[in-house]
Amino acid sequence: MLKGIDPRLNAEVLHCLRAMGHGDVLILADTNFPSDSIARHTVYGELLRMDNLSVSEAAEAVLSVLPLDTFVDDFAGRMEVVDAPGDVPPVQAEVQAAIDAAEGTPRPMVGIERFAFYDMARAAYAVIQTGERRFYGCIMFRKGVIPPET
Repeated sequence: MLKGIDPRLNAEVLHCLRAMGHGDVLILADTNFPSDSIARHTVYGELLRMDNLSVSEAAEAVLSVLPLDTFVDDFAGRMEVVDAPGDVPPVQAEVQAAIDAAEGTPRPMVGIERFAFYDMARAAYAVIQTGERRFYGCIMFRKGVIPPET
């Protein structure tokens, strides 16, 4: 246990988040996502796990240390519901609330078509599989920067 670090963040996840650079993409996935096979294609190359957490709990923990990119519109994204891309299921609304709390201002996630999301995940820096069992608990975060102290 470390002071000031969310205890839901394990050592492997912290190592990965620290290694990421500005613009790198992180995927938070539900239990149905093909996380292991996709993670093998990522920069990190192996699957990370936050098994006992919902995707919104994992998002809260990750966002306690990871800044989101403020220079782009696709700072965060959600897998669109098949045949209903404008729908935002409760699992995604919970993550949106975590983003808004971390950012201090509402910034809506962009929708990403299912197969485009898979492609983005393969090209991502890393994939973290959560214990989320609800459908469409698949989220993308793009790492931002921490400005210098003035």
